[in-house]
Amino acid sequence: MKKEQFIEFLEEGNLSIPNYLLNNYVKLGLNEKEFLLILHVHSFVESGKIFPTPMEIADKMTIDPTECMEILRHLLQKGYLAISDEMDEYSIKYERYSIQPLWEKMIRFMLEKNKQATIQSNKDDEINLYTIFEQEFGRPLSPFECETLGMWMDQDYHDPTIIKAALREAVISGKLNFRYIDRILFEWKKNGIKTLNQANEYGKKFRKSNIPSKQQNQVPMNKPNKNTVPFYNWLD
Repeated sequence: MKKEQFIEFLEEGNLSIPNYLLNNYVKLGLNEKEFLLILHVHSFVESGKIFPTPMEIADKMTIDPTECMEILRHLLQKGYLAISDEMDEYSIKYERYSIQPLWEKMIRFMLEKNKQATIQSNKDDEINLYTIFEQEFGRPLSPFECETLGMWMDQDYHDPTIIKAALREAVISGKLNFRYIDRILFEWKKNGIKTLNQANEYGKKFRKSNIPSKQQNQVPMNKPNKNTVPFYNWLD
């Protein structure tokens, strides 16, 4: 290859497209011909040919100009391409292709997909939460308890992890009931507890502040020593 040919090759540049688009163009409603045609339009625009003719585009593909025209019309009607009116420095109007509508469709698709994944994840967390509660209580939850559990998530916006931590606190304290757990959640929310680490630290600080002094721990010689574990009575 001669130096001039190599320079010409380099000056043609490269076409960059997101891998996400390459992997999901079918889900966006495009077939192979439509997708490849859009790529050629994008390539023309990137190289400075902002409004290529159907003949110029078809020359890059295995379709004729008539079919190219039909595909272009379809892509414009369905909102994958757009033709915008521009004006140059001499106030002369001209037209150009834009693939911005395709980027917008791709972004909406990504956001909707992430939204659906979040909804599914929340549903899975909710199902797991009901199962954990039933395991700890050793019985199916009553309709009222199920409603309360749902309210903690949907109305009070407690994270399932925090609800599990409150359940654990109730188990440790030996007060396994929904009223007690609700009070724990109320206190945590009032004190800005939003993460598992914060909940653990809050519990540790409280237990530490409630450990009896040495004098209080001294056991009279005529009384047996009883081991006790201090815990926070959230209902007090």
